Amino acid sequence: MSDDVVLLEGAFQAEQRTACIGGGIFSAFTCPSPDKDTENEDTVAGIPYGPQAAVLIVADGAGGLPAGKRASLVAVTTLVESLHAAMEETMLLRTAILNGIEAANVAVQQLGNGSATTCTVLTIEGLTVRAYQIGDSEAMVVGQRGVIRLQTTAHSPTGFAVEAGFLDEREALHHAERHLVSNFLGTSDMRIDIGAEVTLRPRDTILLASDGLMDNVHVDEIIERIRKGPIDVAIARVVALANRRMDGASAGQPSKPDDLSLILFRKPYRLAATQPPQI
Repeated sequence: MSDDVVLLEGAFQAEQRTACIGGGIFSAFTCPSPDKDTENEDTVAGIPYGPQAAVLIVADGAGGLPAGKRASLVAVTTLVESLHAAMEETMLLRTAILNGIEAANVAVQQLGNGSATTCTVLTIEGLTVRAYQIGDSEAMVVGQRGVIRLQTTAHSPTGFAVEAGFLDEREALHHAERHLVSNFLGTSDMRIDIGAEVTLRPRDTILLASDGLMDNVHVDEIIERIRKGPIDVAIARVVALANRRMDGASAGQPSKPDDLSLILFRKPYRLAATQPPQI
């Protein structure tokens, strides 16, 4: 694997990395669930795709299925290898992502052990971002004032209920079916939810996270902690709150111990400021 790829799997302990990739600042964190002694089933990565482009990935091996960790790691490494081959061919990034996800799906199926994984991918090309979603790991783009400019929908009964307006996000965090997921990479019926393009504005923050974060911390709480300040400090603030929730220290709040992974990414303000304002 190329030295410029940032990949974290944090098998039995917390791992954090900050780097410059794709013309922006990338910071990622992952750690295993506090209530288990088995390895972390999440894998996260940041992959440069030229000087002003990058691909961000969060994959969460399916809990309760065999070899969840192997599934997420195989999916991410297969996608990385596919993207490197595509770069050599100067392939369009959208085409490279779709080909890479399909290759990762086949690779996980070929493990032959029934394992599966979620996989959320976000591409950044200059100031243009797009999300590709399989499962319930989520992606957001948040403005410095807290406005959500992009948010993916979890492929789950509660995720679709929130999107349809039958549940609000706070109710969904406490719902009995919150843990159910309806779409996985590594299955014959895997589907890719391709989002619309969004143009980054000055000081926007990109977030990708596994359900270890999204099932324990309300969206407004996440936004308040990531929308400003250094992104490695923002990660520390979010992780501290998630850990308190998973420890059950906050009465009446969600508490679902799980592997926890997230990525934050920002483009430099001067680059973002060159984009004409959106009407």
